[in-house]
Amino acid sequence: MNDSFVAPTVDWLYLAPILVVLGAGVVGVLIEAFVPARVRRTTQVVLALLATAAAFALVVVLWRDPAVQGSDGAPYGVRVLGGSMVIDPFGLAIQGIVVLLAFLAILVIADRTSTGQDAFAPSAAAVPGSPYEDLTRRKGLEQTEVYPLVLFAVGGMMIFPATGNLLVMFVALEVLSLPLYVLSAMARRRRLLSQEASFKYFLLGAFASALFVFGVALVYGFAGSVDLVEVFQALAAPEGPLATMPGLVVVGVLLILAGLLFKIGAAPFHAWTPDVYQGAPTPITGFMAACTKAAAFGALLRVLYVVSLGLAQSSLATREDLFVALWIVTLLTMVVGTVVGAVQTDVKRLLAYSSIAHAGFILVGVVGFSQLSLRATVFYLLVYGLATVGAFAVVTLVRETAPVRERVPAAVGAGASDGADADNVTDGATEQPVAVLGEATHLAQWAGLGRRSPWLAGTFSLFLLSMAGIPLTAGFVAKFTAFGAAIAGPDGQGGGSTWVLAVVGVLASAVAVFFYVRIIVLMFFTAPAGGAADDASDDGGAIEGPGVTVVRSTGPTTIAIAACALGVLLLGVFPSPVLDLAAEAVKFVP
Repeated sequence: MNDSFVAPTVDWLYLAPILVVLGAGVVGVLIEAFVPARVRRTTQVVLALLATAAAFALVVVLWRDPAVQGSDGAPYGVRVLGGSMVIDPFGLAIQGIVVLLAFLAILVIADRTSTGQDAFAPSAAAVPGSPYEDLTRRKGLEQTEVYPLVLFAVGGMMIFPATGNLLVMFVALEVLSLPLYVLSAMARRRRLLSQEASFKYFLLGAFASALFVFGVALVYGFAGSVDLVEVFQALAAPEGPLATMPGLVVVGVLLILAGLLFKIGAAPFHAWTPDVYQGAPTPITGFMAACTKAAAFGALLRVLYVVSLGLAQSSLATREDLFVALWIVTLLTMVVGTVVGAVQTDVKRLLAYSSIAHAGFILVGVVGFSQLSLRATVFYLLVYGLATVGAFAVVTLVRETAPVRERVPAAVGAGASDGADADNVTDGATEQPVAVLGEATHLAQWAGLGRRSPWLAGTFSLFLLSMAGIPLTAGFVAKFTAFGAAIAGPDGQGGGSTWVLAVVGVLASAVAVFFYVRIIVLMFFTAPAGGAADDASDDGGAIEGPGVTVVRSTGPTTIAIAACALGVLLLGVFPSPVLDLAAEAVKFVP
């Protein structure tokens, strides 16, 4: 035989953003092995920030590439690795959002605050309350492995919406999920709650992955391929022994969508969201709430639109089944997120149900099945991500306190605060040392925060108002474009019944305003339970209240909060430039 191996030609430039992030993750693992402990954390933080910033810059460079944009009448988009990766404006837009939000989230993750401690346990494998955990704490160990794990998760998120192959999409799903399972169990305080959250996330995530793989198998059985282009062609012109079984591909697609809707946090696949958001380290909660949702929606749209367009061009009368399923999920997601969120008393759980509700609002735009839907989704993901990262960054700075004489041993229960791992500050009213514990997440503890720390409460209020969709915030523009896409319908010319979802979305948004405004009223118009609030401090130090303190950021969290607040304001007042960029992202390659 004279056959010789022909090496494939790979356009590495178009994979550069992904390679930079994943390569930095590999370097981060080597840093853990070879860099001295005294400089390891600084090296990891700088590497993670540089990698995400470089990836964003490369996304901007690729965005201007003529081959990607299809200049001079050429077809837009570049297929790399035999179609396994699709570099088109839509995929680049989602990648840009992911790395931008990841950069801001890493700032929050890196902050040690004025307590000198980050949000992660010195040894995540230690049994909570054990002598070994005490030993690791006294030795001052740090979990710098957090940063490579975050980078690997970001790399998976960048591949997820930019692949044209269902098996590669599954690999990306696992690459982004596995680090998050580990990161969710690494909280410094409330250790048992954190480990419980990680176990629930892993268990339910395994079921979701199994559904995804089973769906891919069914689609392969119908189309004979897992490449989305060939799936589209098989749907548009069905042939072969299974051509008379359209239900096979519909069931397969629904199973794939179930796996994707799990990552989005849409009902009825939302059960993990409140517990994981509450138990995971707060900086990680903000990271996965913003970045995972953006990546998952990108993948959802790529699969959904290919299948929908294929069914629309075929003689198979099955497209309506897909619409009905999405209708049910969208309505259920909005109702669950708003109704259950209205009765929450924990800030992190409330934001979790807010995330579920927003998943429903984005799905309202998605069901429009038009270029307006793609534009609205891209813009909404950016806006929601900025508000979410900023909101959870604020939560990291509001902490519980307890007198030192009442300090307790390391966490012994799912909700216990780790007093033994707390730093001491002095109560300005009594000059009595107090221990700074975990985040003060009960709503009653936020009463009077606006009087003690007006700037922090003001920025948190801005993020909440954006989530509520109040005019002059970015959230209003995002909801307006999403609901407008639903009203325009699949053809973009109106008609159809998708306007019903827009009406329900408006009503659900009105209900959601209640629990956002309730927090604002608590912060600015309600006195703390223990008495009148202290005067605000202007020296940048810790601001004390009864059982609650606002710790000072060492800088990174402040930068992240300021950047998110500025983005929410600018996108609310001057949304046109970003909306124009989002309009270019509708150039979609199957």
